[in-house]
Order: sequence, then structure tokens, then C-alpha cells
Amino acid sequence: MKHDKHAKLARTRPGTFHRTELAILGTPCGRIKALAYALMQALTPQTRLAYVDADHKGEDAPENQPALAAGAAMAFTDKISFKRFDLNRPLNEFQWRPFFQDYEAVLVNGNHFTANCQIAVVDPAKPQEKKLDRLTDVRLLLLKDTEQLPDYLQLHLADRLPDLPIYRFEETDRIIAFVRSFLAERLAPLRGLVLSGGQSTRMGTDKGQLAYHGRPQREHAYELLSRYTDLVYLSVNAAQAAELSGTSYRLIEDTFLGLGPLGGILSAFRQDPEAAWLVVACDLPLLSERSLDILVAGRDSGKMATAFYDSDHRFPEPLVTLWEPRAYPILLQFLSMGYSCPRKALINSDVALLDIPDVSELTNANDPQTREALQRLLTQR
Repeated sequence: MKHDKHAKLARTRPGTFHRTELAILGTPCGRIKALAYALMQALTPQTRLAYVDADHKGEDAPENQPALAAGAAMAFTDKISFKRFDLNRPLNEFQWRPFFQDYEAVLVNGNHFTANCQIAVVDPAKPQEKKLDRLTDVRLLLLKDTEQLPDYLQLHLADRLPDLPIYRFEETDRIIAFVRSFLAERLAPLRGLVLSGGQSTRMGTDKGQLAYHGRPQREHAYELLSRYTDLVYLSVNAAQAAELSGTSYRLIEDTFLGLGPLGGILSAFRQDPEAAWLVVACDLPLLSERSLDILVAGRDSGKMATAFYDSDHRFPEPLVTLWEPRAYPILLQFLSMGYSCPRKALINSDVALLDIPDVSELTNANDPQTREALQRLLTQR
């Protein structure tokens, strides 16, 4: 039997720069830049976009940068209104992708770089016959100074042409509407995760098994999340996985051990790194559908996560949070620096923060005294 030396991990489909990227190609670079700028102006600030281009003039060559000319491999300059990094070394796709992970999408000058999706411009000034290998997933055709598609392009796109929209290059409003729709279609699908794999040391018994609503709390939380997605999972440890084997509940067994809640979140992303994860802890018996409605409705996919302020209204609450796919590498980065607290990552990242209607819903039932108080409160309601 063939030996596979690589672990079987779910991999992202990042494209050249980002999982959501759109190259514009087939017309002179000045026109590409003008269209890209028009798109960015129309879509910002609702969408956080990055732009990739090349510099034809070479005005910013390394020898013209004092620090690089002096021998520095990298120079960081705080330009007050923006920040700038200059690197005097080549970067491959694995090295430059982290620079784009904070953004919702990337627009690319496709005359110079590839991207996983394309807007192809049909322009006699820039024939694409020798660049058909870059047209791997054309989503829109734009006609510039012509009324028809060349034969080579009709042949290359034969399977897609019946459903492929074709606009005039000058129809900026239609192009903006198309890109807005394209970005909405690329929104990461939502999954639910109930964190229930802790040791429950202070409680002295499995917190997920405690019943506040007539059934085990982990099952109650599971049903709550089922209102927002068809795919909900229980985050469990090895013993719980054995106990729940054969039940109807979907399980994700912890593969990042000894990290508390972070281990459960990372284990979920390890299974599906392309999903956004709506995460709730199993020890929040007061958490309601009303609050989750607000969290899901307030989702900002351009941020790393959407979270509530904690009960003190000072910091993000990581255990009722909607984590976007870009959170996975960021959480791993924090782990690599020795931080296993997901709140630390939220505090130091670009996140959307909301107010929960009733802060008491964030009360953790971590010990017998709190458990008894919450049970009395729920009985009185």
C-alpha cells in the first residue's frame, strides 16, 4: 500500500492572492487601472478591497529607496496617512498571501498576474489570443471598441458563452453591480459550532450535560444554532466523541489539544477552512435566539469576526462570535506567538463589535453556585 507522507488536511482554495479575487485583463493597463479604481470607489467602505498591479516605470526601484540602497532587506515607513513596506527580495504566493488575508477581495491587473476568476476585456488594442491560459474562469466579458468576439475567444469560451454576461466597457454602473453580486456569491457559507469539549473542572461535571431547558445544554445550544445553518457541530473531546458515536449529532473532535476554546475553534477550521463558524459555548444557558439573530444579521464579512462586547462592554466576547475564514491563519499566528486566548486575537484584529440586548445572556455557568442561580432565574421566567 502506498505510503502517504502528508497529513490529510482540508486545504483552502486561495487563488493567486486570495480566495476571492478578480482579474481584469485584455485591455491596456491604464484602462484596467481606471476601471479598478472606479470599482474600488463604488464598493468602499462596504467592502474591504486590495488591489494588485505592476509598476511599468520603475520609479520606485530599490536603488531609489535609501534604506534598501543602504542594504536593508525591508523598510517600513509610517507615512501618517498610510503605512508602507518596501521589500528588496522576491515573494512567492505562499509569502504574499498573508498580506491579503485581512481583505474581503482582491482586484488584480490580469495583464501582469493571474487570478482564479476573470473579467475579460475584448479590445483590439490588446488581443488575448496568446493569453488564453489565463482565462480559466471568466465571469464577465467587456467589449471595448468592438461589437463582436474574435473567433479564438468564442472557441475558448464555447461552453460558457450561453450564460456569460457581455457588457460594454463603458457601462460602469452595470459592471459595479456585477462585481457586487459576484462578491455576495463568494460569501463564506455559515457553519455552527457548540464548544462542549472542556474539562468542566470547576463545575465538577460535564457542563454540556446540565439541563436548564429540559434537555442537556449542549443539545439546546445545538438546536439554537440550527436556526441559522443546516450544518451544526458539537466540539467534543475524545471521551465525548466515543460517548456520542452513533448519535445523530455531527461531531468535531479536538485535534488542537490543551488549548481550551481556541482548540475547538481551530479544529473546526481545520475540518472546513472555507466556512465561517458561528461559535457559542455550551455553558451560556441564558443565550437567546434574539441575540443570535442580531449577531448573524450584523455579520460583517469584511472583518475577521463579528462579536458582541463582553458584559463589561470593554472587550470582545469570543465565545459568542461569528468567525470568518480569514480568522483561521490569524488565530494560528497568535498561537505561534504563544497566545491561546481567542479574545487576544479579537482585541488585536479588525473585528465588528455589536451590543447584545441583554448582557446577562453572556453569563457563564462555570461552577455549582452560578448554575443554581441561573436555574432559579430560568424557573422564575
